[in-house]
Amino acid sequence: MKKIAVALAIAATLSACKTEESADIEATKDAVVETETTATASTASFDENDMVKKASYSIGQNFAKQMSHNFESLKEYDIEIDKELVIQGIQEGFAGNGKYSETDLMTNMQEFNSFYQEKMKAEQARLAEEAKVKAEANKADGDAFRAEYAKQEGVTTTDSGLMYKALVKGEGEVNPKAEDSVQVHYKGTFIDGKEFDSSYSRNTPATFPLNGVIKGWTEGLQYMKAGDKFEFVIPPEIGYGAGGSGSIPGNSTLVFEVELLEINPDSK
Repeated sequence: MKKIAVALAIAATLSACKTEESADIEATKDAVVETETTATASTASFDENDMVKKASYSIGQNFAKQMSHNFESLKEYDIEIDKELVIQGIQEGFAGNGKYSETDLMTNMQEFNSFYQEKMKAEQARLAEEAKVKAEANKADGDAFRAEYAKQEGVTTTDSGLMYKALVKGEGEVNPKAEDSVQVHYKGTFIDGKEFDSSYSRNTPATFPLNGVIKGWTEGLQYMKAGDKFEFVIPPEIGYGAGGSGSIPGNSTLVFEVELLEINPDSK
């Protein structure tokens, strides 16, 4: 969805090309292909020691690269720009014999903008409904997973719904407080075992203020001491909630292996 603004601006600017009747499109294709062939032959022989000629060609190449990227993003909304008509519009625009007046160009762009907005709204509604269905399924699956996990030996369930058990006991003597910073290694997975994040994979521990993370972590780490390694099972209410976050879908129950390395490492 991040590409929408750029794609809209570019596509709307070129939208006049899409208002041609299909008969006119077919009639101009041969001319476009012929022009492209001629252009290819001429650009192949330009003097590459001429700075202005190199810049001129580079402007065209860069424009094509940027437009191709944005045209691809429009396909997410079942909109496919006719590149041959884009080329024709550029050529005729430079020649001063473009098909549309300034008023018509503005009308064409406004029409395309309305069309695009409707496409975008429809796609957003579809994605929202899809996310809602997925979140409902995640909640049911998470509830069932936690009910079984609670039966395992050594599991503690707190009032918030956090579940944890010690995997390794270290030699630390104090527990961190919510106001402290901690340094940890961790791995996060979904209940199906699929990993979504890991400081071990990056070979770099994470350091953060304990009251600056999800509630399940803030609470869980306060039961640990330096050197401990715990497993947390975190329900969505103290995780990322019904809306999720990034790659984490809504209502996800998350499983973390967390190793507490240091408390307030920067203060030592």
